[in-house]
Amino acid sequence: MSHPRHALDEIIHAPVRLSIMAMLAAAETAEFGFLRDTIEVSDSLLSKHIQTLEKAGYVRVTKGFVGKRPRTWLALTDEGRDAFQSYTSILRQITEGTPRG
Repeated sequence: MSHPRHALDEIIHAPVRLSIMAMLAAAETAEFGFLRDTIEVSDSLLSKHIQTLEKAGYVRVTKGFVGKRPRTWLALTDEGRDAFQSYTSILRQITEGTPRG
């Protein structure tokens, strides 16, 4: 199987997870609420997809407080950044019709 689509990471490929990865790739960290509002999903849906990405080792979750309010911050791990760069590279190969490299 030589078509580049066979190399797409199925963990990232889901639209919500792709949106999460793209947002986190552009930032050091992002707060849960900001990410939820930006990609327009519910708390429960975002939590579910974050769990999948965290289990894969792509996202680091840090919990803490701002004043007395609990907060959750998210960041890509080095492995997550590498996986996202690979994923976007494969998408470019597909969309530009370039051979697999």
